[in-house]
Amino acid sequence: MDGTNDHSLPLRSPKRRRVNGNLSPSRYSSPDELAGSSDHGTPLTYHRRRTSSSNLRRSPTDHRRRSYERSDPDSPDELDHTTYPAFWHDKYRREDLRPPTSASRHVTPEAPSEISMLTPVQSPVCPPLSPATPLPPPPKQAKYLPYKQRMVLKGHKKGVAAVRFSPKGDTIASCSADATLRIWSTSTGNCIHTLADGHLAGISTLAWSPDGRTLASGSDDKSIRLWDTVTGKAYPLQLLGHHNYIYSIAFSPKGNMLVSGSYDEAVFLWDVRTARVMRSLPAHSDPVGGVDFTRDGTLIVSCAGDGLIRIWDTATGQCLKTLVTEDNAPVSSVRFSPNMRFVLAWTLDSCVRLWNYVEGRCVKTYQGHKNEKYSLSGAFGVYGDKAGEVGLGEKKAFAVSGSETGELLWWDVQSKTVLQRESGHEGCVLGVDTWDQGGLLVSCGLDRTVRVWERISEAEAEAEAEGEVNMEGEVKNEEVVNGVVKEEDAGLKMEDSDVADGLQHDDIK
Repeated sequence: MDGTNDHSLPLRSPKRRRVNGNLSPSRYSSPDELAGSSDHGTPLTYHRRRTSSSNLRRSPTDHRRRSYERSDPDSPDELDHTTYPAFWHDKYRREDLRPPTSASRHVTPEAPSEISMLTPVQSPVCPPLSPATPLPPPPKQAKYLPYKQRMVLKGHKKGVAAVRFSPKGDTIASCSADATLRIWSTSTGNCIHTLADGHLAGISTLAWSPDGRTLASGSDDKSIRLWDTVTGKAYPLQLLGHHNYIYSIAFSPKGNMLVSGSYDEAVFLWDVRTARVMRSLPAHSDPVGGVDFTRDGTLIVSCAGDGLIRIWDTATGQCLKTLVTEDNAPVSSVRFSPNMRFVLAWTLDSCVRLWNYVEGRCVKTYQGHKNEKYSLSGAFGVYGDKAGEVGLGEKKAFAVSGSETGELLWWDVQSKTVLQRESGHEGCVLGVDTWDQGGLLVSCGLDRTVRVWERISEAEAEAEAEGEVNMEGEVKNEEVVNGVVKEEDAGLKMEDSDVADGLQHDDIK
């Protein structure tokens, strides 16, 4: 209805009342007009019809009072629906639909109190906590306990390039430029197997299969060999396809695939059963220094001397992301974080960078070590209340790396604080790996040694802090040469050490 009189229709023109000298809106207002004056058109229209049907005379003051009662901006009916649940909207709507009584027409409503305007309405779905409900205690704050060197494993004739814990942590594998691999006992330090007669040149990288029964090695002779860790023998099939030195390899979580990076600038994805290349990724324009799988096997990361870090889809071979820094420093090694959200990268500008590869940005940079010449690698770890166990307190993550100065550095992942700096090797530390369940760490370097580090107990840490460490009956440092433990402490009591059982096997070579 446009408000004009149409003589063909027997309708009355809308009546308007004069309030304070002004004409009030028509009682037959359009829906657009009602929507502009209030959020709830139905209650207001019903109210006006009721008042228009009555013959009582009302003063402009009463009209203003009714308007205040119906359109109070602070009433719960006028609040946003995201603040109050629909239950309360319906409740107030039902009250609005009730016809006003004669008493309510003339009684001035009380202004809402300050408390009622500031106190939020509680939802019946989420009732407030009772004051008597005890709050859970805060988790115990994570405390970093330092690592101490426990054993020195000797046997390699040349520098040791890489070292890894087995999936169960009971053995350690190392590879060297002397073209051999060695498998060591974690508890005793004895050399269980020496894997030789498989490569014709130095071995730069190794990887454990998820079940721990197979060990893969990549060599400068351009081949990848698979070894039976139970018998210490090599499988007859070799993985051949690269045209230059092999720098890095990694198993998929299921153990059916292997990824390799080479000096020939290519990344190969292998079928372990058939020893054939499933996919060749034209990854980089410089030698590939590191590769790794995510824990679910869906993504592969690679890095190279061209300064690029690439994320690949395992199923399609498509490059999903390319990460690069402004100075474009060569990247020597990469590792996925355990939660698969970040990539830790070692670059030849003495930096270790943590990348959020989804957003394509570097979120943390760790410094303090020296890395300008060699290809270094490291690992993630966990510290806190009984790190490695579940649900016993707060736990935090750390990153650890070697240095060309012979040191190892531990950083807190979040704060970038240097948690520990420890010397041990003579020369560059090339590889580091962690086993959180046992609180152990292993490192290797150009000094031809493999060193085992153990997290000290809280009692030891307190005793060292007080300067009251009693070394009697404690293994401070053990040197293991070809499976034989040598005592370095004259007052050492071997019957109290963890390596006492290893001294009974002198025939192990």
